[in-house]
Amino acid sequence: MTAGLKTIIALSFILAIGFLLVILSCALWHQYLPLLVVATYVLAPLPNWICGRCSNPDDFMESAGSAVVDFGRFCTAFLVVMGIALPVLLAHTGHIAVPAMAMSIIGGVLIYGTIISFTLFFQEEQDF
Repeated sequence: MTAGLKTIIALSFILAIGFLLVILSCALWHQYLPLLVVATYVLAPLPNWICGRCSNPDDFMESAGSAVVDFGRFCTAFLVVMGIALPVLLAHTGHIAVPAMAMSIIGGVLIYGTIISFTLFFQEEQDF
């Protein structure tokens, strides 16, 4: 699938909505702790990328290095779950309001979904 200009515009629009929701969740209730969600979602794809580069797959043995890739997926899943659980924890302890929690979670999911969509649309195909 080729990604064109419409795909880039749509992804940037969704990313802007995600950032707007997270920033509004901070600014409307004067609590800036939900900005930590942005850090977790921006850092979430890094373990997959690093472990994918370090696995060094061989052309003849496909199963070589799968533990490294699985560890990268585990770390990414941990960061994604932490991005959802952190606002819930902050709302439970009373540091942020419940509507700020909802806006932060929805904005974070939009941000991470945009990052994943961008990597899926624009990944290089390997031809042998």
